[in-house]
Amino acid sequence: MYYGYGMDPMYILVILMGVLCIWASYRVKSVYKKYSKERSMSGMTGAMAALEILRRNGVTDVSVQHVAGELTDHYDPRTRVVNLSDSTYGSDSVAAVGVAAHECGHVMQHQTGYIPLQIRTAIVPAANIGSHAGIPIIVLGMFLSFSPLITIGIWVFSLAVLFQVVTLPVEFNASRRALVMLEDYGILAEDEVAKSRKVLSAAAMTYVASAASAVVQLLRLILLNGRRRD
Repeated sequence: MYYGYGMDPMYILVILMGVLCIWASYRVKSVYKKYSKERSMSGMTGAMAALEILRRNGVTDVSVQHVAGELTDHYDPRTRVVNLSDSTYGSDSVAAVGVAAHECGHVMQHQTGYIPLQIRTAIVPAANIGSHAGIPIIVLGMFLSFSPLITIGIWVFSLAVLFQVVTLPVEFNASRRALVMLEDYGILAEDEVAKSRKVLSAAAMTYVASAASAVVQLLRLILLNGRRRD
């Protein structure tokens, strides 16, 4: 069935997903800002908490480094480095400690061979190609009116979508590990763990929004290609 450009339900859904992504981004920043003002009772900074978690788990081949930016925290399994941002590395807030612990959660996943993390790491090269080349290939196929090229572009783009979907269990699991370690190791008090949970939950919503948006975009491309053939 044909819909006018502005009335296409999938097009409307894509817009709604975009709004969801913007809301999720705003949400995580506002929640982080709120709890970045609350100092942890232990006085540990994000860097100190990360080092303590690594020590408690006997991890000696992973370093903790400072990187520029805000909420640019990430664990690089290739270099075995926990990178903590300006807002996390030297801050002793419950928000900073929670984020640092989350990145250490990824370290623990790497140490234990967590399958979803292995899958995500394995498809990174393909996902990068999909995110950069998928849409251009589809546009070129439409310009040339060459359906096989459009189909190839959709398959290439689906690799980027797969990465987004696989990321969800990886991020949720890292947060669960983080919260358990923070409480078990006495790095945060029980009420502080609850506050860190709010920060990590807000951060998780950004991944959910991104994955949902990517899936909807892929479905729309598939439907558009099907209508084009009809």
